[in-house]
Amino acid sequence: MTARIIDGKATAAELRQEVARAVERLKADHGVTPGLAVVLVGEDPASAVYVRNKGKQTVEVGMNSFEHRLDAATGEDELLDLVRTLNADPAVNGILVQLPLPRQIDSAAVIATIDPAKDVDGFHVINAGRLATGLPALVPCTPVGCVILAKQVHPDLSGMEAVVVGRSNIVGKPVAQLLLNENCTVTIAHSRTRDLAGVCRRADLLIAAVGRPEMIRGDWIKPGATVIDVGINRVPKDDGKTRLVGDVAYDEALKVAGAITPVPGGVGPMTIACLLRNTVEAACRQNGIEPIL
Repeated sequence: MTARIIDGKATAAELRQEVARAVERLKADHGVTPGLAVVLVGEDPASAVYVRNKGKQTVEVGMNSFEHRLDAATGEDELLDLVRTLNADPAVNGILVQLPLPRQIDSAAVIATIDPAKDVDGFHVINAGRLATGLPALVPCTPVGCVILAKQVHPDLSGMEAVVVGRSNIVGKPVAQLLLNENCTVTIAHSRTRDLAGVCRRADLLIAAVGRPEMIRGDWIKPGATVIDVGINRVPKDDGKTRLVGDVAYDEALKVAGAITPVPGGVGPMTIACLLRNTVEAACRQNGIEPIL
């Protein structure tokens, strides 16, 4: 068996086209141009590239992009003041403060200060609580992308046994909630789960979000299962350079799984596309417009 490769790049491109059409309709029918504000503190190279890509893709779909780059020595009070200013700005429908933040800034305090209606990362406790109780919410982008990719293989996830390896607030917990909402039977597993390999082998749908390179081996996977690999880990090569790998041993899994996302080119491209979708959703809600995505 050779698994079907789930193409995250192509799916993300389709989603961005949908977002662009929705933005055109918002402009034409309501005079609303969604705006996304991204805040970067410091010069972390990976974060800088990510922020640049977000800004570029925001403009490409016809939305307004507002970038705020702050010095690494910026204090927490200064950042919180900026967030409050963006909360009050009607041109800004979505606010994203790029993580991680420098040590002197409490990330939890920053997330708590973002207006939940503009929290397009979906990290605010109000959005997390609404998701957990089945109410409409802005949902973290990577988990939404995982579910969209799973539905490329299984349009109806109802009744599937899903195992999520990882329990972070950013991916593990919210993707489990989304899968519950899709009527899956969900197990959240982690590094202290007894017989983790055995738990993974039960899964019709396996979501790997543990942050350990190639931790999940091919013989952990149920034959024919769908595997969504969220991990992005940089590991050394023999020539002294590095390469990107996921949380799943891809070459092994390819021989067992029914479908699998590659790394790179799987879940990663979906994150920004879902961020753009969240911004359109937030703009609709803030302007009393029925959702158009």
